[in-house]
Formats: sequence, structure tokens, C-alpha cells
Amino acid sequence: MKNVTFCVIEGKSFAFYGGIIVSVFFILLGLFAAYNMEHHGHIITGMNNQVVWGMPHVFAIFLILAASGVLNVASISSVFRKIFYNPLARLSVLLAITLLIGGLSVLVLDLGRPDRLVIAMTSYNFKSIFAWNIMLYNGFLLVCAVYLWFMMQRSMQRYYPTAGLIAFTWRLILTTGTGSIFGFIVAKEAYQTAIMAPLFIALSLSLGLAIFLLVLLIDCWETNCSLGEGILRRPKKLLGILVAGVFYFVLVYHLTHLYFTGRHGVEYFVLADGGIYTVLFWGGYIFLGTIFPILLLYHERFTKSRLSVASAALLTIIGGISLLYVIIIGGQAYPMEIFPGKEIISSSVLNSPTMYSYIPSIWEIMLGISGIAIAAFLTVAAVRILPFMPRSLADTDIDETFKG
Repeated sequence: MKNVTFCVIEGKSFAFYGGIIVSVFFILLGLFAAYNMEHHGHIITGMNNQVVWGMPHVFAIFLILAASGVLNVASISSVFRKIFYNPLARLSVLLAITLLIGGLSVLVLDLGRPDRLVIAMTSYNFKSIFAWNIMLYNGFLLVCAVYLWFMMQRSMQRYYPTAGLIAFTWRLILTTGTGSIFGFIVAKEAYQTAIMAPLFIALSLSLGLAIFLLVLLIDCWETNCSLGEGILRRPKKLLGILVAGVFYFVLVYHLTHLYFTGRHGVEYFVLADGGIYTVLFWGGYIFLGTIFPILLLYHERFTKSRLSVASAALLTIIGGISLLYVIIIGGQAYPMEIFPGKEIISSSVLNSPTMYSYIPSIWEIMLGISGIAIAAFLTVAAVRILPFMPRSLADTDIDETFKG
């Protein structure tokens, strides 16, 4: 591995200023949506007493999982000692920080009363998985900041592998905690399963790598940085493996539910009779988010095209969001059976034979997109101020053994 020099991007192009303007625009829309939701109440959203986690939570969990997964590129470099990934490590840690800030911003603004967060941060209920996650999220930001400092400061490089191992372990615990939010809920038949934790870990890895590849391709295109086929080949093959890994855990999740007779109803709802949830599962996740990306990444006709790699990464993200929508919202939309085998005749709400209705409002969508805009704005600003991008990622500049 040759010595790689890093630089700040000049930030004088139309694409750079266009990205800043678009990000700020969507951030302002998100703040406007948060103001209206705080002023008028959550009645203006599609959420209700049954579906209490809506579209903002889908975006927030997507960003949190992506933040954990994108750190995998740096972990491959420092923990597994694959020095080939060293030039990509700084951008990996930066994206982990900005994506998590974007996801947490959506959660805070969706509270309706963001000032009440102080109570949640000072009065812990250690029996609550949400209290654990507050500590995990804040700790993750701190660990990543130290990890990045050790990475960029030459005098601290001897501590760099140790910091990488701590960051690697912390993100696994963080993603396990996020998945356990749903795995520990016993009131919903679609949840309450231990497979949620490994499923969310696998999903975070695929989403994080997909976002990393997209950002890398966009940055290299915008800065005219040479991007060799050799350095792109390994991450894109890894993305295909991770997409297949997510599918494996989704398959195990549904086979486990089908094994239990009491959960045949929720499985039929998701797989065959759930309306938008069935469409998103088969169309959004299975076809767009699994089959097509693997085809684009491994078929000889597409695998050498940069456009195919970018398309596969984008489709992976779309598939991941579709899967999260089905899990988070579809799991709440399925009617909750309070007393199995009994019929409640005094409540038409708690014993509804049909799924609960939920249509995301424009306010929720604006707030969710603002989280992505916050992450994008912070990323663009950071690469303009500090040297996160290598001057060149050409094969001959990265690997001395490369012979063409």
C-alpha cells in the first residue's frame, strides 16, 4: 500500500453549491413540518392510537442503521487489518457520524416537545430499551469522534486499531439494541422474536455500504478524483453478499412465524393480503431491493458499469426502506389480538377484524427527508473543511502490486 494523501474538496462547482442549496431547502421544510406538528399536534399526521410509529420513525431507523453499517468500511481496515481499505476509512467514519445525527434529529423533532428530551436523558429507566439506546447513540458519536481523531492525527496512530475495535464492538451493540426495540415487544405478533437483532445488523451493513458506495461515486465524479476498478470491485462484491445475507435473515424470520400456528394470520397479512405492505414486501424489497441489485452486481453484462453499481446501491436503499416500512408500520397495522380465541363485543377498536389504517402525511415525509438532508449537509460541509477524500483512488496510486 502506497502513502495516500488526503485533501479538502474545492467546493467551487455547480454540483457542490447545488447540493448545499437542496440540503438547506429540505432542512427548512423539515423544521417547518416539525413546527406544525408541535403547534397542531400529531393529529395532522397519519399516526393514531394504533400506529404510533410512522414515516418519521422509518426514516430515523433507516439512518441509524445506515450509520452503524457504513462504519464497516473503516472496521475492515483497522479491525480486520485489510489495509486496502485504509484510503476509504476517513469517509466511512464521517458518514457514520453525520447519518446518526440525521436520524436522531428526526426522532427529536418528532417528539412534539423536543425540550422533554432533557428528562429522558437525566431520568433513566434501565428496564427500558429506549433508555439503553440513548446511551448507545451518544456513546457511538463520542467513540466515532475519537476514532476519527486517532485516524487523522499522526501522533495518535498507534491507538488507531484499539479505537477501531471499540467502535466496531459499540456499533454491533447499538444495532442489536435498535433491533431489540421490536424483538422485546410482546404485544405485536409481527415482533417478539430474537431474529430481529441479527436481521437489523445485516440490514445495517447492506444499507451502510450502499450509501458509502453512492457517496464515493458522487464525490469522485464531482472532484474528478480517479477511482480505480480495483478499489471499487471489492466493496461492490461485498454489497452483493450483504444483500443476500439480509434476505437469509428475512427468510428465517418468516419461516419462524409460519412454524407457529398462532402467527399464520400476520404472515398471511404481510405476504398475501396486506395491501400496500404486501406490495412493498414483494415489489419494493424482494424484487427492487434484492433480486435486481444482485443481478446488477454479478451479471457479466452489468458488473463493469459504474452506473450499474450506483443503481444497485440505490435499489438496495429503496429495498431496505421498504422492508423497514413493512416491519415497523405493517407490524402495527395488523390487528392486535388481546384475548386469543375470544371475541370482544364491547370494543370495535381493540378487536378490529381489519388492519388499522395509516396514510403518511406530507408533514411526516418532509420531516423524514430532512434527516437525510441534515446528514448530506454535514457531510458536504465536512469534506469542504477537513481532508477526508484521497487525492486519487486510481489502482496504481493505491496498490503497488497492481499491474493493470
